Amino acid sequence: MLASASGQEAGGCGSKDLVSTATDSHFPSLSSASQPQIASWHTSSHKHERRPAAQEEQLNEEVKRFEELFTLTPERLKHITDRFVTVLKDGLDAPGKTVPMLPAYVFGWPTGNEEGRVQPPALSYLALDLGGTNLRVCHVVLKGKGKFEITQTKFRLTDEQKQMDGQKLFDFCAECLHTFINDHFGGGEGEEPILEEDIALGFTFSYPMEQDAIDHGKLVRWTKGFGNPNTEGKDCAAMFRKSLESQKVPIKMTSIINDTTGTLIASNYVKQDTKIACIFGTGCNAAYMEHIKNIPKIGHYNLPGDEDMAINCEYGAFDSFEHKHMAEIRTKYDEHIDLHSNKPHEQSYEKMIAGLYLGEIFRLCLCDLIDEGTLFLGQNTYKLEKTNVFDTAFMSLILVDPTDELLTCAGLFLHFFGLETTQEERNFFKKLAYMIGLRAARLSACGIAALVTKMGYLEEGCGVGADGSLYSKFPKFPENLHKALEDIFGEKGKGIVTHQAEDGSGVGSAIIAAMTLKRKEEGKYTHC
Repeated sequence: MLASASGQEAGGCGSKDLVSTATDSHFPSLSSASQPQIASWHTSSHKHERRPAAQEEQLNEEVKRFEELFTLTPERLKHITDRFVTVLKDGLDAPGKTVPMLPAYVFGWPTGNEEGRVQPPALSYLALDLGGTNLRVCHVVLKGKGKFEITQTKFRLTDEQKQMDGQKLFDFCAECLHTFINDHFGGGEGEEPILEEDIALGFTFSYPMEQDAIDHGKLVRWTKGFGNPNTEGKDCAAMFRKSLESQKVPIKMTSIINDTTGTLIASNYVKQDTKIACIFGTGCNAAYMEHIKNIPKIGHYNLPGDEDMAINCEYGAFDSFEHKHMAEIRTKYDEHIDLHSNKPHEQSYEKMIAGLYLGEIFRLCLCDLIDEGTLFLGQNTYKLEKTNVFDTAFMSLILVDPTDELLTCAGLFLHFFGLETTQEERNFFKKLAYMIGLRAARLSACGIAALVTKMGYLEEGCGVGADGSLYSKFPKFPENLHKALEDIFGEKGKGIVTHQAEDGSGVGSAIIAAMTLKRKEEGKYTHC
């Protein structure tokens, strides 16, 4: 089994006692810094025996155990939602709260007819999106009436780039932008690109930022596995401008936004009943439009209280540090993932529901059963013992396996991990994957329900633009999320309807650039 105290095994599939001798564990004991570090591997006393099938009765008992561990009752969801509402309000009152509730300096909703500058017309915009997996550059043409056209290119981000010096990361962003401009606007080899005059760039920076204006953004902390040094606490907009200047990229950055804020604006641009936007992908987050009178921490700007401003919640940080709001449902697997992440005790809510972590929760459950002698008897399981080796996409493949024998599941374990599986084991894997995904969807509903409650949207209902691979690709995620909203709100919960969001990091960024240009040309809140 997995121990949940820090300083214990990082790999997850060793012996039941993770601080025992090296012969029992495939990682060295970390119980004392003075002890010699010994490299070793997981072994089994059954390794050379004939492999028996895992007993169906035993696996059925394990299903019951995990159901008890991962099941969230309606009463528990309501309790978490109530706590969530309080935390959201705290974040609006003062800076430095765990859930920071960051003002985005995007004022009001789009009209749906944004087309660019008032005079002269400039109908197209550039957007650069630094996401968790890819860097994306977009050219967006806003056509009004909720219509747009987009051309885009993706650049893969390596693990090394996610840990390099921060300024070098922004240099890479500028290089990719320059490549895109040359490819799409170049007049020919060796010639300067042909651009519309004053074409504006919206920079989508999908990490917690503190902003005092739409074109400034100080990084609060990295998330989604990034850890670039010399960046946290600094104005990333200024760092990116420096990279643009050093690379001689002929672009002016107009705004820096979070992808969730962009998703909110883009979804409302197309579908005006959208009042909340959520991201359920590598990480999780939400944005909504708040009345300025309810944001005491920006009172020094003397903005009109009846005006609205977009709020980037960064609520993946809910229950971080003290872990007092979800202590009753936090499992040893959640604890293990948290303590062995690059940001221990941070982003606790996100670590229980986001796509970056669900596959690891599944893997750790299997590791427990391996150590108990329930799964893969007589086989070498070292490939499965590596941290984060089981992608959440594997769970999706297991859940959509159309064959009675679950042959896709069998092939997955054989191909990636060299493990043969029985029918009983595969049936169990499918049930376990569903339970973990179900818990994620139901927990995800609590954040939405908290915003609905806070803003009083329940009576009239509202649309929720949802994006991210977990929402769009994980089987039954939207359906399970909707069922959880009904469990929280009763029949009225049916009026809170999630739908596939519009492209927030590309189109949303361009719309915000258009709104910002128009606002500043009108002389409205120019200090923001």
